[in-house]
Amino acid sequence: MIKKTLATLLFSISAISAFAQLNEIVEPSYISTIQFTGITEQSQLPIIRLGERLQLSFDALNGQEDDFYYVITHHNFDWSRSDLSKSEYLDGFDDVRIETYENSVNTLQIFSHYTLTIPNRETRAIQRSGNYLLTIHNSGGDVIFTRKFMVMENIASVGVEIKRSRDLKYINTRQVVQFSINSPGLLLVNPKQTVKTLVLQNSNLKTAINNLIPQYTIGNELIYRYDKEASFGGGNEFLSFDNKDERSATNGIRNIQLSDVYENFLFTDGARYDRPYTYNPDINGNFVVRNIDSPRPDIEAEYVRMHFNLQYFDDIGDKELHLYGNFNNWTIDGSTYMKYNSETDTYQNARLFKQGFYNYKYVLVNRDGSIDGGAVSGDFWETENDYTVLVYFRDLGARYDRLIGMGSANSTNITSY
Repeated sequence: MIKKTLATLLFSISAISAFAQLNEIVEPSYISTIQFTGITEQSQLPIIRLGERLQLSFDALNGQEDDFYYVITHHNFDWSRSDLSKSEYLDGFDDVRIETYENSVNTLQIFSHYTLTIPNRETRAIQRSGNYLLTIHNSGGDVIFTRKFMVMENIASVGVEIKRSRDLKYINTRQVVQFSINSPGLLLVNPKQTVKTLVLQNSNLKTAINNLIPQYTIGNELIYRYDKEASFGGGNEFLSFDNKDERSATNGIRNIQLSDVYENFLFTDGARYDRPYTYNPDINGNFVVRNIDSPRPDIEAEYVRMHFNLQYFDDIGDKELHLYGNFNNWTIDGSTYMKYNSETDTYQNARLFKQGFYNYKYVLVNRDGSIDGGAVSGDFWETENDYTVLVYFRDLGARYDRLIGMGSANSTNITSY
């Protein structure tokens, strides 16, 4: 009973904090498998260039074939609303119904699968770069969920390098992102005030670094050579499961049962923070929906109740253990809570997942909602991670923050100083 109370408290704190920072509104329980993609097949934070396609899909598990509508708003670097009018950043209009949906076929869990593609007949083009918020609401005007995305102009080049920490305390656990910005076609006047940067690890906005200013310039090149200020815990390779065939034991699955839906029981996971690092290929927290028996996994893949089991003997006090990954947009809530089972001396969770390949990890959540990502899995400098650096520019007197460049690097190329 105490654990449930703490889980509710943490979720409330997280929701209040998220509202203050304009984080995405979390979808209700009947909305599942939100996939938001740009040019990648995997669902992750979409960062697209002007003119490129954006696609959102999701399932409604209530079987009511509801009508959903979408609204697109333009935002500044700090996610405050920009001063641009709708007609300045959209060619066409929004606040229209999502017309494309199909009902599930031959599945135990019925659902309706909705798909939105931009550009489309109504929203013909996005005309300005910057930060955007896509809001989905129902016919009554109630917001169902929101998702962030970015649109970029290809003006500045961004060189990114991944280094080991210079601090001996963190040399074996942290990865440092260093980068430079070169903009030969656009004069970056007074860059400490006009240029802002966002540094992402594995496309996770919730852990982004956004307060770096250029340390010095060489000609028209801005140099960022921070150590502590631009470092991330290296983490560990994500755990994974693959239930593309829900009726047979595949990657990580030890037992299968059938109730109202298929039940897949994973092998028991253990803490890895005190074990040597071992490379294990992953997709950095993302997921891919797939079904081996069907050419249409979007409407024919089953919803399977996945059972997680974690053996963790450290005393967590009044903290909580949760599942973590992009399967729910890196959100900590009641559906990710790992409940302690005194009979098995393990932490357990049962949650619906649409068939596919999923990455996940376990994290420790403090009472203030902050996340300790290495408490269970550990932090290792060798871990393979994707890093992205976004560059924003607002000229003197301008009305919005432009996204003028992006650079990326992978920590497999990490070097020492």
